[in-house]
Amino acid sequence: MNAADDCCLSGVMWPYFPELLAKPVPRYTSFPTAAEFADGVCPSDVFAALEQARGEISLYVHIPFCESICWYCGCNTGAANRRQRLASYLDSLYHEIVMIGSRLPRSASIRHVAFGGGSPNAIAPTDFVRLMDTLTLHFRLTDPVISIELDPRTLNESWGAVMGGIGATRASLGVQTFAPHLQVAIGREQPMKEIARSVALLRKVGIASLNFDLMYGLPGQIMDDLVHTIETTVAMGADRVALFGYAHVPHLIPRQRRIDASALPGQYERFRMAERGYRMFVDQGYQPVGFDHFALPGDALAQASLSGRLHRNFQGFTDDDAPVTIGLGASAISSFPQLIVQNEKNSGRYRMMLSQDQLPVSKGVFRLAGDRLRGRIIERLLCHGQARVDRAILTEVYPGIAPFIEKGLLVAEEGKLVIPPAGLAYARAIASQFDPYRAGSPSRFSSAV
Repeated sequence: MNAADDCCLSGVMWPYFPELLAKPVPRYTSFPTAAEFADGVCPSDVFAALEQARGEISLYVHIPFCESICWYCGCNTGAANRRQRLASYLDSLYHEIVMIGSRLPRSASIRHVAFGGGSPNAIAPTDFVRLMDTLTLHFRLTDPVISIELDPRTLNESWGAVMGGIGATRASLGVQTFAPHLQVAIGREQPMKEIARSVALLRKVGIASLNFDLMYGLPGQIMDDLVHTIETTVAMGADRVALFGYAHVPHLIPRQRRIDASALPGQYERFRMAERGYRMFVDQGYQPVGFDHFALPGDALAQASLSGRLHRNFQGFTDDDAPVTIGLGASAISSFPQLIVQNEKNSGRYRMMLSQDQLPVSKGVFRLAGDRLRGRIIERLLCHGQARVDRAILTEVYPGIAPFIEKGLLVAEEGKLVIPPAGLAYARAIASQFDPYRAGSPSRFSSAV
């Protein structure tokens, strides 16, 4: 009896085929992915794209600092323990805002502003207010939806006042797990009372959509740990949940060397954790968004999923349908219909380039017509579980998708591919079959589940 037969007999919803999950794949928050970013994109290319931008535009502002660095984290961030470095970074960020804002047509309106990191609340509340004022001066903000990532360990009443003052309505808390022994294992200790206090504060100041980031596949984590964390998350009333599988890649993220790799759950255990999380949230009335995100029915993300308006960008699943996202700050990524470009990752070099009046462009990729077509297919598969595929592309990718079809994880209809419920966990692996660049180095990516 194989694992798939065992799953069926035990009533488990997702069949397990490890050979179809063996290859690490991207999360596909863009296409082409960041792995394809290369030299060759110049500031003049970015200025040209900015000057052609029209209609609704989104902003993403990156604050690459945290009060303390968690061992698992793969974000571009550093310790916020040198105030002069923070002040210098913010001065450079203001400079970039002025440079970008001056090239954007005044007819372009900003409808979404997202602050991420790192932890935006690693800077002083007064500095954040100045940052928001600078954005208001140099961009045409049109009643924007404002969202922010927050570290609950350093969230205080002053920050609550700032959130209320700028009209933020969405926030995301880095919770990861409520199990104290797992918090120790990943270098992020935060008592439950800190999370509860943060939730109460954010609700009081008008945060209507609150996301919890959770993780499975952590060192020493067992199913009971995950169940307790999910039950607590539901009890605290999170409107959205992102349930990520921990990606252990110490060869890419040196700080992960502090994590005990021998205690990591195996692939089968990870798979079952993802499935258990999915079933628990659905049973509690959450709308599934993909296989690892969830939202309460009244939340905009759930409504976008149900109505076919769900999209995917560098912040993950989103109801934001703006064709242009402008990234500001070190490592931030800007996305235009025909161009994706990333800022310099190193905050020191980022500051140096702006001090010389240079746009801090590092790498990027031009999106050709074929890239845009395949990107739409990948987005439809991940967001809606189905996509129309023309005969030429279907013929090309068929050898790769055939194993999924044979096992009932993908259905080929007339001109359309559909991922049935049994195939949800394989969505990223299926989407990767449409990615011609994946003949390269799969070790750069995380497990498909």
